[in-house]
Amino acid sequence: MRRRYRSAQRIDPMRILFDQGVPRGLAASLRGHDVTEARKLNWEGISNGELLKLAEIAGFEVLVTTDKNVRYQQNLIGRKISIVVLGNSPWWLVRQHLGAIVAAVSLAAPGSYVEVDIPFEQQ
Repeated sequence: MRRRYRSAQRIDPMRILFDQGVPRGLAASLRGHDVTEARKLNWEGISNGELLKLAEIAGFEVLVTTDKNVRYQQNLIGRKISIVVLGNSPWWLVRQHLGAIVAAVSLAAPGSYVEVDIPFEQQ
C-alpha cells in the first residue's frame, strides 16, 4: 500500500539544516526548499543546544537530524526552529520513507518535534 502526502506539502520555501548523519540524497526530495548541510558551515561536532542556537540565528526553520536524544536534551518551547528526526539513517531505508519525511518537514511549525519512524527492515 502506497501513501500519498501531496496535500501536506507546504508552498512557502523553508530553510532546512541537515545535521551530520542525514543522507544527502534526501535533499532532492525537498526541492523548492533551501537545504544546507551542517558540515558545509563547519558546524560538525558541536552540541545540540549550540547547533540549535546557531541555526536559529542563521534563519533556519527546520533541523533534520538522526539524533533521537535531542528530544530529551532540548526544550523546544519558545524556539523558532522545528526538529524532524529520522528513525534510521541508511539511504536505502530513508528513500523508502520519503513521503513521510517530506510531509513531516512540510508540516513543521516553530518549536515542534516530529520523529519519522524508519524501521530497520526492507519493505
